[in-house]
Amino acid sequence: MRITDQIEKDFILAYKNKENEKVAVLRLIKAAFKNRQVELKRELSDAEALDVLIREVKQRQESVRQYSQAGREDLSSKESAEIEMINAYLPAKLTTEEMKEVALETINRLQVRDLKGMGQVMKVIGQKYPGRTDGRELSVIVRGLLSPQ
Repeated sequence: MRITDQIEKDFILAYKNKENEKVAVLRLIKAAFKNRQVELKRELSDAEALDVLIREVKQRQESVRQYSQAGREDLSSKESAEIEMINAYLPAKLTTEEMKEVALETINRLQVRDLKGMGQVMKVIGQKYPGRTDGRELSVIVRGLLSPQ
C-alpha cells in the first residue's frame, strides 16, 4: 500500500475513533502532501511522499530543540509525540553499527581515500537508504573513516 493511501486510511480511522492528536498530525501531513503535489502538478510517488515525511520530522526536531532551549517542555513534548507518530510511517533507521558497515562498504566501492570524497559517499548512502540514516551521525562516521589516523 502506498504511504499516502495508508495515511488517508489511518486518518479516517483516527477521526472515527476521536483520536484528536493523531487526527491533527495526519491532517498536517496530508496538507504537506497536497502542497507538494500542487508544486509538482502530479501525484506523489512513494519516494516523494517519504521525502515530505522526512522534512516534517526535521521541522519538528528543530522545534523540539528550540522549545527545549526556551524551557518550554510542554511544547517540546507535544512536538516529540508528533515525531513519534510520523516515524511510524518511515522505514526503520539504521543502527550506528549498520551505518558504519554501509559507510565502509561505500567508501571501498567508490575507492574514496580522503575527505574530498566525503560528499560523494554521503550522497550515495543517502540515495540508497532514504530516510533511514541520521545525517549528522553518518557525517561523523564517514569523516572518522576518511580522516588520516
